[in-house]
Amino acid sequence: MSPESKTKIPVRDDEGNELGNISASVVLGKASRVTVVLAHGAGGTMDSASIVSLQSRLASGGMTAVRFNFLYSEKGKKSPDRQSVLVACWRSVADWVKKEHASRCLVLAGRSMGGRIASHLVAEGYFCDGLVLLAYPLHPPGRRDRQRREHLANVEVPMLFLSGTRDNFAYLDFLEPLVKEIGAQLHLIEGGDHGFKVPNKLGTTAKDVEEDVASTVFGFIESLMR
Repeated sequence: MSPESKTKIPVRDDEGNELGNISASVVLGKASRVTVVLAHGAGGTMDSASIVSLQSRLASGGMTAVRFNFLYSEKGKKSPDRQSVLVACWRSVADWVKKEHASRCLVLAGRSMGGRIASHLVAEGYFCDGLVLLAYPLHPPGRRDRQRREHLANVEVPMLFLSGTRDNFAYLDFLEPLVKEIGAQLHLIEGGDHGFKVPNKLGTTAKDVEEDVASTVFGFIESLMR
C-alpha cells in the first residue's frame, strides 16, 4: 500500500462547463487490478470515519481506493446540490480515475446518498464493473410511499447492498424483495441503523462492523474478478 496522496479534480457538467474543483484522496494498492471509488453520504464528507476506514482497509488488501468530496461538501455546505450536479460530480471523478488509475476492474461505491447517486449514474449507462451500496436510502425515514427504486432496474452490473436491520431508510420488507427482483446481493448488519451503529447489548463493536463491511466488499469484488 502506498502513502495517501491528495489531489483536486475538476467537475464538469454534461456540456463540459466547469462547475468547480473538489478534493480527492488516493491510496494505491500494491500491483492493483482493482480500483474502488468511495462517495460519502448527504451529511458527511470524504473524511467521514466510515469512508476513511473502508479506503484504508481496501488499500491494505491490495486495491487502489479513492474517496472524494461532492461540490457542496467541498464548499462547507450542509445541503446537497441538486441531483444533476451530484451526478456530474460522480461522473467527473470516475472519468478522472479511469484516466489516471486505469485498472482491470472499476467499482463505484457510496454510503447512502453517495451510493444512490452512483446507481443513477450507472443506470444512465455509465460503465463500471460493479456497484457497492452502503445503507442505500430506499425511502426517506418512515416514508414507505416514496421509494427510490425505479432506476435500479436499469443497472446492468452486479450490485451489492449492505444495510442495517434497523435502518429506517430501508425497511427490510421493501429492501429484500427489491434486491431479489433485480438480482443483486444483500448483506445485513444485524442490529445496525442507517449509520451501521449497533446497540451495545448485542456486543458488536464499531470495529467489528468495519471489518464485516470490508470483508463483504472484498468478497463481492473477488467474485467480479472470476
